Amino acid sequence: MLRLVGLVLWKDLVVEWRTREIVSTMLFFAVIVMLIFSFAFLSEGRASGDAVAGILWTAIAFSGTLGLSRAADRERDGDALRALLLSPAPRAALYLGKTAGIVIFMLATELVVAALSTVLFGAALSAHAAELSGLLLLGTIGYAAIGGLFSLMLGRARSRDVLLAVVLYPIIVPVIIAGSKGTSSLLESIPDLAAARYWIKFLAVFDIVFVTLALWAFEPLIVERG
Repeated sequence: MLRLVGLVLWKDLVVEWRTREIVSTMLFFAVIVMLIFSFAFLSEGRASGDAVAGILWTAIAFSGTLGLSRAADRERDGDALRALLLSPAPRAALYLGKTAGIVIFMLATELVVAALSTVLFGAALSAHAAELSGLLLLGTIGYAAIGGLFSLMLGRARSRDVLLAVVLYPIIVPVIIAGSKGTSSLLESIPDLAAARYWIKFLAVFDIVFVTLALWAFEPLIVERG
């Protein structure tokens, strides 16, 4: 199973390395969002911790949607998804490989966005790097687990980009809230590490539940879509 997951992931990474399309698109959009919000929320060269956390996770959510759409478009081009489904690989391996690729693309974007937050807003994100990394990693896994399933399921729909946002955002609201609250607690004048760790645990439970549900639902949804 792990070998097959690695093969699917390797395929996505090789294609992205050759085109650099998904990460560059996500990064461009995320940077634009950060720059726009910086003019709205900067006051005397700094922004409040709540504002920085909200801007950071808004940029992650919106840029992640672009990445999901483009990743699904790749599988639609040349009917690549059908070819994967016709292979003898377990459906769970296909899903986990695609999800792992999305997670890596999003994390690469988040590294730049987090660094830009430090430059634009003077946010001390590196002061508690372990907690922040936990929030970003677990939040990204939850986002990718749900988004990857829906983006592949809606691959042939005419209005797939609009439908993806409609079905995705209501479900990932807990991820954005938990990520924002956890990040905000780290940016307070006296960081609330207990609150940050609470939201990390919340995201871990969320990931376990929704990854399990996605693994169960992936094959019937994708086969029905095809």
